Amino acid sequence: MEKEESELETFKEEFCKLREKFALPSFEELNQDFSIEKLCDVETDYLVREIRKFISDKLYNYLRFVESVLQPVNSPMFVFSLLKSLGVEEKNKLKDIYAKLSRLEIDLIEVDVSYSEEKEVAFIQKAFVIWQGIKKDVLDISEVAKRNWENKAEFNGKNYFS
Repeated sequence: MEKEESELETFKEEFCKLREKFALPSFEELNQDFSIEKLCDVETDYLVREIRKFISDKLYNYLRFVESVLQPVNSPMFVFSLLKSLGVEEKNKLKDIYAKLSRLEIDLIEVDVSYSEEKEVAFIQKAFVIWQGIKKDVLDISEVAKRNWENKAEFNGKNYFS
């Protein structure tokens, strides 16, 4: 009795066809950054759109996080401590990240409203390239925050439990 091919392997084969057709990043690269393997259970005629949705969801989450750090109006308390641990250079990097992610959100509107396989692919390619730079900056900012956390993250005693 032959072993049935796993859904993940089938998904990888379908992805490989898309990759060859559109010169997409490799499955491994997209999976490492955006966990696209979770799509192996999704049955769709529009696989490239589903991949784009995974990518845009992750980028949107980072956009909201950066927004809460840059404009911490109703942010969790840890964001204020995080802000204290960052210097001017890191805050400027956050502003740059915010600008890039915001631009991708604007691009996404057109892609999301009017389906086109070519536009979906172009968004994936562009988002992947931008994410490669952003994730390096995010890691740099994270390292600075960790290094400065103990020195800067302190509570001033002004909260509901004091």
